[in-house]
Order: sequence, then C-alpha cells, then structure tokens
Amino acid sequence: MGNQTPTFELHDFELADNSERAQTDHNYSSQSYWKDAFKRFKTNKGAVIGLIIILIISFFAAVGPMMNEHTYKSMNIKHKSLAPRIEGFDNMFIFNGVANGINSYEKKGLDDVYYVFGTDTLGRDLWTRTWQGTRISLYIAIIAVAIDMLIGMSYGLISGYFGGAIDNAMQRFIEILSGIPNLVIVTLLIVVLKPGLVTITLALMITGWIGMSRVARAQMLKLKEQEFVLASRTLGASNMTIIFKDILPNILGQIIIMSMFSVPSAIFTEAFLAFIGLGIPQPMASLGSLISDSFKSMTIYPYMIVAPVVVLALLMLSFNLLADGLRDALDPKMKEM
Repeated sequence: MGNQTPTFELHDFELADNSERAQTDHNYSSQSYWKDAFKRFKTNKGAVIGLIIILIISFFAAVGPMMNEHTYKSMNIKHKSLAPRIEGFDNMFIFNGVANGINSYEKKGLDDVYYVFGTDTLGRDLWTRTWQGTRISLYIAIIAVAIDMLIGMSYGLISGYFGGAIDNAMQRFIEILSGIPNLVIVTLLIVVLKPGLVTITLALMITGWIGMSRVARAQMLKLKEQEFVLASRTLGASNMTIIFKDILPNILGQIIIMSMFSVPSAIFTEAFLAFIGLGIPQPMASLGSLISDSFKSMTIYPYMIVAPVVVLALLMLSFNLLADGLRDALDPKMKEM
C-alpha cells in the first residue's frame, strides 16, 4: 500500500488558460528624455505654481501700464499721496481709499477717481509705475539668461574641452574678474557712462556669466573622455562640432537649471543698485527705485511700498521655485529620490 504508484485519469488535468493574464499585459512605449522631464515637472506643485505666478506677473507687466490713461511719468499734484482705491470697495477695509484714518479722496473732492495701488508723493499712478518697473526686472532676467547661455556656457565649454595652457589662461582670467566686487564694477561704469539699463547690462556681461562658465567647464571635463566623443573624433568631427553638437545636448539640462538660478540674483542686483541710487534714472521706474522712493515716506504712507515689494518678492520666489523644479525634473539623479 505504501509503495503503490499513484494513477491519474484524463479529467485530472486541464489546459492552462492564459487568456485572462494576456488581457492584463500592457506594452509601454518608451518616453523621450524631455517628455519624462516634463512629466516629473508637472508633479512638482511648487514649480508649477512658480511658473503660473511668473506668467501672471509677465502678463500684467505687458498690459498693466496700458490699462489706464496714466503713464509712468505723468504727474498730477492734486492727486498726490492717494491711498489705493477700487470701485465697489468703498465700504471694505481695504482698497477703500482710506490711509491713516483719512479718506483723501473725499477730502479733495475726488469722488470719481480711483487708483488701484494709489499714487506717490508727486501724484504719479503707482499701478502703472509698478508694472513698468516689473518690465525692467523681467528684462534683466532675460538678459541674465542670454548672457549665461551665450558667454558663460561657451567660455566654460571651450575652456574645459581644450584644457592645458588654454584652460589655464582662461581660468586665471576668470579669477581676476571674480576677485573684483560687482558693486565696484557697476560704480565705475556709472562714473564713465550714464546710469541706465545699458550700464547694468554691461555690468552683468562683465561678471554675471562666471558661475555658468564654471558649471559648463566641470560638465565638459566629465564628458570629454567618454566613448561617444572619441567616436566622433575618430570619424573626423571638428572640435566645434563635438563641443556644441555632441557634448552640449548632454549637459543642456544642467545649463538650463543654472541659468534659472542666476535670474533671481540678477533681479536682486538691479533692485539693489536702484535702491542705492545707481540704477535707472528718474522718471523711469524699476521695482528697486520704487522701493527706494517709497521707503523715504514709509512711516506716513506705508501703502506706497507694498506693491513693488510684493511683486519683487513674488518674482524672485517664483524663479527660485521654477529653478528648483527644473533641477528635479531635468537631473536624472533626482528621479530615484
């Protein structure tokens, strides 16, 4: 009994049915690097919010100065030092035209006059001047990115690729430039040139690209000995072709990240220079000059400083959030974190 061989009948077995499992199998198409990066970027709420805020501020910077009849330099002494007032908010605690318990609109008989951000001590519309100043900050942001991409990136890539005496000479030149404080350079430029956007742009062109060049050089030193570079060189590709067609696409993510991080610094530099009186001349407005002018009368008219400070803070914070989100999305090493 114990050693009896088991016997099987035909009905003891049945064919395995794979139809259900086959229906649950999926074919996943491969995603490109940029599609994968965009997908990761969308999941970063902070970066998306930062991008939305930048787009909103850019929209108002474009159309805000044209939303009323005032220009950034038009003055009306009868309308000086008026608090923010919006039609329909007369009974609200904000935007009702009341400052320090006094309604200057009623006091001056300006019943049909409204200023969203109020007016300054010369009777200029702060709404128009704030968005006009935001245009300056966005211009500085675009210039900072362009300088990083054109000067800093090219300088760093060429220095790292050729190496040797060329790299040594180019890096010593950078050390000389970085040893001079940026404020000293701007002050000397303003002594030679007139204060304005051209002077600030030249100051950024002199030293604003140094950080980007070092990042590009470090990436070049890491990649120039890779097999795909050797293959291109063996096939007879020129140095410029290898630098800008073979290596650059592989480090473009890091370049974009670095350029985005340089934008808040450039905006703050312009605002700081304007605040200390080295920015664009009056009657032109920038966020820094508006803060500087409002700071002088902040204890009496505190509303004057609110709009430019809030816009400047939102702009810098949004660019930082955007840069942080781009770093997480474009850096493959961040994918597993």
